[in-house]
This record gives sequence, structure tokens and C-alpha cells, in this order.
Amino acid sequence: MNTRPSQPPGPPVSTPSATTSSSSPASGTDHVPVPAGGAPGRLGSLGPVGLVLAGGISVQFGGALAVTLMPRTGALGVVTLRLLAAAVILLVVCRPRLRGHSRADWGTVVVFGIAMGAMNGLFYESVARIPLGPAVTLEVLGPLALSVLASRRAVNAVWAALALAGVFLLGGGGFSDLDPAGVAFALGAGAMWAAYIVFSARTGRRFPQADGLALAMAVAALLFLPLGIVSSGARLLDPTTVALGSAVAVLSSVLPYTLELLALRRLPASTFAILMSLEPAIAATAGFLILHQSLSATQAAAIALVIGASMGAVRTQVGRGRAKGPDTGRTS
Repeated sequence: MNTRPSQPPGPPVSTPSATTSSSSPASGTDHVPVPAGGAPGRLGSLGPVGLVLAGGISVQFGGALAVTLMPRTGALGVVTLRLLAAAVILLVVCRPRLRGHSRADWGTVVVFGIAMGAMNGLFYESVARIPLGPAVTLEVLGPLALSVLASRRAVNAVWAALALAGVFLLGGGGFSDLDPAGVAFALGAGAMWAAYIVFSARTGRRFPQADGLALAMAVAALLFLPLGIVSSGARLLDPTTVALGSAVAVLSSVLPYTLELLALRRLPASTFAILMSLEPAIAATAGFLILHQSLSATQAAAIALVIGASMGAVRTQVGRGRAKGPDTGRTS
């Protein structure tokens, strides 16, 4: 991955805990400065891991709620409500600064918004055709592929392979009985998920706090608004539908994307991508609690494999951080 370019023109944005980043070609992953003042002692690698897990729980329970909303508005209507509500909430809370950003900054946030919108749209088109578990299982192949491409350490390929085995086991060992269009949409969502990981990290470096996320969400919402209007029309204005859509937005967009953006400031993209393999397990749990979908013994074994791979990735990252000593806030 490319490293962060020089500071964009305009007054620099500073925070009490920020450190200055530098570039190093030694690694293929993206790092972002961690807070100064002994961040490894206070948060270490487990801090961002906790953020990723919390985001995964939120997004999957939000996805289960979205499935119950689809009969009211259709897949595109759900995406439109989710993105619009999330954009409004983030813009009001963050009040992002519009001046002082370079053309490259705006290009990054626009691509980030396109990736978010496409990821959401493709995924909901998928779950409108195939069950939630297989859809998430196929989608997570994108981050798993990224974990192998982004890392130069052989051990990360091992953890990715183990997680991949669990992912296919969770899907019942094959997907031949699924709707081909649903499978294609899920795989496309996985590719956009990988792009989301990359551009979320880059946006987090270029914009303070969650400002870049708020702007990217607004881009995604604007892109999907015409599609939602054509698809759902006046159904988008139903008060109950709006309330449910707003709940989906908070659970599936505002909370998880903010938590993941903060996690990517401290976590290598390869480790983050492998942690995303937990999503099918979380989705299965959400499906059981909300959609009353039971787990088979095979699915339970698959969840164990995925969790084992994720734990291995975390342990590898923690051990690597201890061997190197405190993080100096470099970008690689």
C-alpha cells in the first residue's frame, strides 16, 4: 500500500495526543500514529482489537434488523435509509471542517464514500436473495484476500487460510444451491469491503477524528438517494420505516464505522482484515437471536475455526509489537 504523502496545505490539525507520522517502505501495511504518552502500555494491540469486535457485533445485529425491514422498502430502500440517517447523524455530531483540505484529501474521501455505498448496496442485494450467514461468509472473502496481499509475513497467510476454511465450512462446504446473482452480489460486496478497509485507513490519516467518515457517508448517501427514490418511492417516508431505518443506520453504520476507523489508526490493515473473519460467526449469532436461525454442529465448528484464526492473528500482532518495543508512530 502507498504511504501517506506530505501534509496537505493549510493549517495543520493538531490534537493533544497526536504524534507526527513518517514513511517507511519496510512493510506492506498501513499504520497511523497512535496516541503519545505510552499508548502501548494503556491500549496496546488489544485496544483496537476491542474496537473491531464491538464494531462487528453492532454491524451484524444491525444487518439482522435490516433483513426484517426489507419487506417494507426493498434492498435499495434499506440502504438509502441507512446511509441517509447515518450521514445526518455524523455530520451533526462531527461538524467536519470543509476548508483546508487538498485535492488528494477530497479524492480519498470521495472514493471512501463510493466504496461504502457500493459495499452496502451489493450486500443488501445479496441478502435479499440468499440467507444472511452465507452472504456474510462470501463477503468476508474480500478482507481475507486483503490480509494475504497486505502482509509480507507468512504466518498471516496461515491464519487467513485457517479462517478461510472456517468461512467455507460455515457456508456448508459449498454454495452451489444458492442463487447465482446473490452469490455474485456477496462477492462484489467483499471486494468493496476490502476497498473500504484501505480507504478507511487513508481517510483516518488525512482527516481528524471522524470528520472524513462523516463526509464519506454523505457522499455515499447522495449517490444512493436517487436509487432509493426510484426503488421505494413514498415508502421511504413512512414514520415506522424511517425509525427502523435510523436504528439500522446507528447499529450498522455510525457505531461500527467509527469504531473501525479509530481501530485502523493503531492496527495494521492485514491484522484488521483477518479480524473481519469473525463477521460470519457474529452474523450467525445475530441470526439466531433476532431471525431465529439455529446453528448446526458444522456451523459451530466453523465458528471455532474462524475465532481460532482471529485469535492467532491478534497474538501474532501482540508478539510483534512487544518484539519491536513501543510504537514510534511511523507509517509503513
